[in-house]
Amino acid sequence: MKQIWYAVSLLTCSLLATHTASAEPSPAPEALLQQMSAASQSLNYELSFIGITKQGIDSYRYRHAKKQTSQFGDLLLMDGPRREVVQRGNDISYFETGLQPFTLAGDHIVDSLPELVFSDITNLAKYYDFIAVGRARAVDRNCEVIRVVSRDGSRFSYIVWIDEQDKLPLRVDLLDRDGETLEQFRVISVTVDPAVEEAFNGIEKANLPPVLSIPDSSKAQFSWSPKWLPDGMKEVSRSKRQLPNLPVNIESRLYSDGLFSFSINVNTTNNTASADQIVRQGRRTVQTEVRNGNEITVVGELPPSTAKRISDSIVFGQ
Repeated sequence: MKQIWYAVSLLTCSLLATHTASAEPSPAPEALLQQMSAASQSLNYELSFIGITKQGIDSYRYRHAKKQTSQFGDLLLMDGPRREVVQRGNDISYFETGLQPFTLAGDHIVDSLPELVFSDITNLAKYYDFIAVGRARAVDRNCEVIRVVSRDGSRFSYIVWIDEQDKLPLRVDLLDRDGETLEQFRVISVTVDPAVEEAFNGIEKANLPPVLSIPDSSKAQFSWSPKWLPDGMKEVSRSKRQLPNLPVNIESRLYSDGLFSFSINVNTTNNTASADQIVRQGRRTVQTEVRNGNEITVVGELPPSTAKRISDSIVFGQ
């Protein structure tokens, strides 16, 4: 009888402990996103994940390690022709079958990984609402689910599943303004282990492709500018270039809010009969119109109505 009562007491204590743990309040959504960003850039881990878009499903392996103050990353496409992106510090090197490898300057790999993971959450908080959705499961792990929505309603939104234990993102959905899923990042296995850094022993001393030089175009002067932009969007670069084999100069401005980006491209044209065109493929929208001998093209991660509003706001002769 004593053994039965002892077992019942243990079971009761266990249930009470479970109830107490589940009743603990979750951290604020902004704090959870900051923990996710910090974990993604400080832990040694390996993820196997799939990227789901309207075009299909691709599978990847991503490894990350931090050695002293340097970030190391390796993103490998697991199917089809070999494609790999390697990060060593601020050098991001691209290797793809049939193409000459090259290196770009950057602080993280952007290809196929959610930009939200590497964003400045404190800055985003000025323009986005972070909404706690609740708890869920992903990859057989308990998660906190957060929704990220722009306050002015001019951009897409995210839903992110954050591992309660390691704070890594286990699923990220990109949604349009009607709630339709445009893209999914879904982890299918995760390993957090200091030994992951051993995978980068060869990369640490390898001869990577040279860094591509990008001409400084910060002094380029344009006679046009947009009079309306979504809140938080800032110009990050501009360029002026000529189309290959065509006597046409294109003036471009690139904008970003740290989460989404787009460019405005303007060139002169003799085609005055072109009708406005707008095409959306997944997260990317292309809006084109001709006005007073100028072709205006807005390209980027925007809903079509936002791209159209930006295009309509462009003023010449400024």
